[in-house]
Amino acid sequence: MGFLDVILGRSKPVRPDLDQLFGLPSAAITLEAALGFVPTGQGAVCFASVEGGAFERLRQDVRALLDADADRGGVPVEFSRDEYGYTWLLARQPPEDTAALVNDLHAVNSGLEGSGFGPQLLCSLMVFRRAPDQPDGVPGRDPLLALVYLYKRGSFYPFAPLPGRPEKRDNALELQVRSLLADDLRIERDLSRWFPVWGAPGL
Repeated sequence: MGFLDVILGRSKPVRPDLDQLFGLPSAAITLEAALGFVPTGQGAVCFASVEGGAFERLRQDVRALLDADADRGGVPVEFSRDEYGYTWLLARQPPEDTAALVNDLHAVNSGLEGSGFGPQLLCSLMVFRRAPDQPDGVPGRDPLLALVYLYKRGSFYPFAPLPGRPEKRDNALELQVRSLLADDLRIERDLSRWFPVWGAPGL
């Protein structure tokens, strides 16, 4: 099963509820208090790309949309494409300003959705790291954690790549985070949809 199949699912998707993103600041407080994970100030939105000239036109349309929003005080983002062909828009804020980052992610999703790019939207994520003074913290190689929002499912899941081990993830930590954040976020119950987002900006 491919990335799109996993993200979109085989059943009828839940109507997107972007306001679920506003649960992230509360989840950030819980993560820091319980596990010592703190925001990095980076968040990203992923959408499916198309090939060839159609991709370039889509890229230009998205860039024009976001540049216009930035001119009106909107969200400046970095545009990239990963090795799997998916497009990422990376937003940055000071690590302590989680609310501002969430507002940026919400604005990017809403802007793309409102301009007809809703069918291409896949997921959004916010990145956290474990501070070096925590038991598992290693200076220069701090464990990372992403809280991933599935656009078509209206739910979140944790993704924890293991530092120094390419394409290996910390399943125990992910399950721990699932239980920890049950009161903060709508957690995706189907573990088969906890797709690894290798190559995501910030990870």
